[in-house]
Amino acid sequence: MRQLPLALHQVEPPSLENFVAGGNTECVALLNRLRAGVREPRFVYLWGPAGAGRSHLLAALVPPGHMVRASATAAEQPGAASNASESIAALRGAAAGELYLIDDCDALDEDGQQALFALYNRVQASGEPVTLVTTGLQPPLFTEVREDLRSRLGWGLVFRLQLLSDQDKARALAAHASRRGVELAPDIVPWLLSHQNRDIRHLIALLDAFDRHAFEHKRALTLPLLREFMALGEAPEPIVAAESAPRQ
Repeated sequence: MRQLPLALHQVEPPSLENFVAGGNTECVALLNRLRAGVREPRFVYLWGPAGAGRSHLLAALVPPGHMVRASATAAEQPGAASNASESIAALRGAAAGELYLIDDCDALDEDGQQALFALYNRVQASGEPVTLVTTGLQPPLFTEVREDLRSRLGWGLVFRLQLLSDQDKARALAAHASRRGVELAPDIVPWLLSHQNRDIRHLIALLDAFDRHAFEHKRALTLPLLREFMALGEAPEPIVAAESAPRQ
């Protein structure tokens, strides 16, 4: 097997290019326009189950060195709700061309919800081209936040993010391997989809770990080696979605 630079084994940052759209092509097209500087519409809300890519898409919109996103994912960032309220309150909502990104707004505490409510009002009152993108597990009507904020989540465009089909997941894994410069045996992806946690985040993390293992042992990425790797118990833990499924 061809030797690979160690830099290729670093975790790939989220981008719109490495997001497999599946049934979300209209949403991704809009986000590409926002990334290009278009500030229309003024408000966008993305909702969908864990693993649908809400956080990936927001992270893909953050320009290098310019963070305006305040995540409130308590499971990933202890104390995030408090930090989020302070970060949201610091946003003025009136600077021309700004793009404000608030992830997991349904996880905000009371102070965070108040700060986001005020930001919605500032953005709405601004005469400048500004866009506020928020995300949550549920559609606006069923999001568990204060009533006045719930109504504002429905302002502008609302997109439901669809989970990937098995065919989309297979394409995502193959594309991820290709970007890393590695060649997978043809039976690896079907085996992963049949025997592993089906969350695409877990599958990609598992593939990355397997790639590093194969590289360290100077072996090709084959199904027998994958089985050996799984038997070692060094694979990433399966991702368990604690969130409830979106209401229909």
